[in-house]
Amino acid sequence: MSKSANIAAAGHALWANTPKVNTELFALTYGSLITEILRDYDQDISEVNVQLERIGHSIGVRCVDELLAKSEVNGINIPMCRDLRETAEVIAKIGFRMFLGVNCDVGKLTDKSFSLYLSENPLNIFVELPSMSEDEGGSGPDWNQLKYSNIYCGVIRGALEQVNLKVECSFVRDVLRGDEVNEIRVNVKEVLAEGAGEDYHEE
Repeated sequence: MSKSANIAAAGHALWANTPKVNTELFALTYGSLITEILRDYDQDISEVNVQLERIGHSIGVRCVDELLAKSEVNGINIPMCRDLRETAEVIAKIGFRMFLGVNCDVGKLTDKSFSLYLSENPLNIFVELPSMSEDEGGSGPDWNQLKYSNIYCGVIRGALEQVNLKVECSFVRDVLRGDEVNEIRVNVKEVLAEGAGEDYHEE
């Protein structure tokens, strides 16, 4: 079995041993979070995008520990990543599968960047962004600028920080904005000398 196949098999095995949450409840809970952040920041879309990424980062810095702990408990081997391609494969085939149960593909790989493609996104079911401001005079927020699932970018950034990779991550295509697929672009900015990122603290 190839290493890529081993990675995919590990992802499916971890998903099978992970407690499940109802998809509809998960989506509605996330929608409530979006609503609360919009209210807290007076529908400032750019600030909402920033806050979603920050929340994701706080989650991501703990995801690596959880993945390793669950793989050890269940006797599932997580292959060591030797290069960026294998790192991207682990995120796509193990990370997204274990935590969300969705398929994710890797593409546009270079020595410093890669893209992740989500054909399905459990966060945005039941969601349709307004085509224009509903406020009179069009003075309301530009909903097309809302990165509804930007929490993913923070999770990826936080998780990779724990394995000594400083990255920038952004949604470049989103089905909510009319694109055919969800595409997350990850760019490696620096290989960190130390271990856990400075934002990681035990609570």
